[in-house]
Amino acid sequence: MAEPNFPPLPGFIPLKPCFYQDFEEIPEQHRSMCKKMYHLWMLNSATLAVNLIGCFAWMFGGGGVTNFGLAIIWLLMFTPCSYVCWFRAIYKAFKTDSSFNFMQFFFVFMAQVGISIIQCIGIPGWGVCGWLATISFFSYNILIALIMLVPTIMFTAVASLSFIALTRIHNYYRGSGASMSKAQEEWTTGAWKNPHVQQAAMGAAAGAMQEQHSSPQYNENQM
Repeated sequence: MAEPNFPPLPGFIPLKPCFYQDFEEIPEQHRSMCKKMYHLWMLNSATLAVNLIGCFAWMFGGGGVTNFGLAIIWLLMFTPCSYVCWFRAIYKAFKTDSSFNFMQFFFVFMAQVGISIIQCIGIPGWGVCGWLATISFFSYNILIALIMLVPTIMFTAVASLSFIALTRIHNYYRGSGASMSKAQEEWTTGAWKNPHVQQAAMGAAAGAMQEQHSSPQYNENQM
């Protein structure tokens, strides 16, 4: 098994990486989408960090300490949880073509999309600088409202990109012939966590693609 290399941590921190991540092990036809999902996770994490700054400015302007405290929780909890719960799921799904991991991704990522929409709306008292909170604060302090506008726009981008990503991956999944019954079969047999089965599936898929590209093509003039 490859040595974990993510997250990359400085040497002076007495912690070690927990996961192995290398996009070269993702099949080429899925590599680009997998990288985009990783970039989406990074954007979501950056948005939560910027939201913390926005909520601090909001608190400084009289918005209360509750939003700032919840913003800290959003950042500390959802940054690692989103990586483990939905990015690792889609990473392993693309890597091994596992229906079980696809189902896990869809289940968690739909919740992620819903949370992103709530964050974008910005209900006051939820620890997020969304549209409702930002627009309402323009009547109190324009400068702080402008600071809050930055994470609001970022939340909107995350929600929009998350919905697009969910739609595209779902369309691919349906077109690949996978199904809920296949995911249940993987769960029952334990194939979703067996590295030997995963390796065999990857080899079979690669062999099928190679055979398809190497097979002779005939046109009408040759028939």
